[in-house]
Amino acid sequence: MDRTIRPLVIVASFAASLLVGLVIMLWALGGLRGVTAPAAIGGPFQLTDQAGQTVTEKDLRGRPTLIFFGFTHCPDVCPTSLFEISEVLKAMGKDADRVNAFFVSVDPERDTAAAMKDYLSSFDPHLKGLTGNPESVAKVLSAYRVYSKKVPLKDGDYTMDHTALIYLMDRDGQFVSPFNLKRTNGARIGGRMVYKAVQFHQKSPACPTSQPHCPTPDCPEPSSAC
Repeated sequence: MDRTIRPLVIVASFAASLLVGLVIMLWALGGLRGVTAPAAIGGPFQLTDQAGQTVTEKDLRGRPTLIFFGFTHCPDVCPTSLFEISEVLKAMGKDADRVNAFFVSVDPERDTAAAMKDYLSSFDPHLKGLTGNPESVAKVLSAYRVYSKKVPLKDGDYTMDHTALIYLMDRDGQFVSPFNLKRTNGARIGGRMVYKAVQFHQKSPACPTSQPHCPTPDCPEPSSAC
């Protein structure tokens, strides 16, 4: 290849890659409302929380949402993840009231509303446990692309293999990214990430015009995390 052409090819390839990355990022942050998401995550569902109240996908709208799929008999991954979510919510202080946090069962056979209520009593009270009949649970697992499989144990009981991601959804109910507290260097920074999901589409009307103890006047962070 001609020496004068090769640099142009490299620059063009880099620009194309940058453009693709920018498009993906804009879609994730809600900037491209008309673009259909590749491998979209989320969709219609109807489940019941631990208080017996119906929860649907419409309840995700208006607030950023953290969702974790698991089961109450889970030995370690589920309680660890729910503890991490609880720490994030605790670090957010009063701003946690403006966030949804759901624990969705992958084991409807054992996870009744009463079982979910008892199990979640050990975690942050903002967490809601969602369950339902097998068909309703299977529908939400499919919509969120969650892997789940019953695994028999030697004693005749069973456990569940399942996807162990914390999903971060924006205030329109659209998937933003997996939420990893370890990668965010702690609950306080994790809380800021969740709160900023509010800011991607519009400034919250509850956000004050200034915060004396925050570094900037336009409320980029929750007051409890400044």
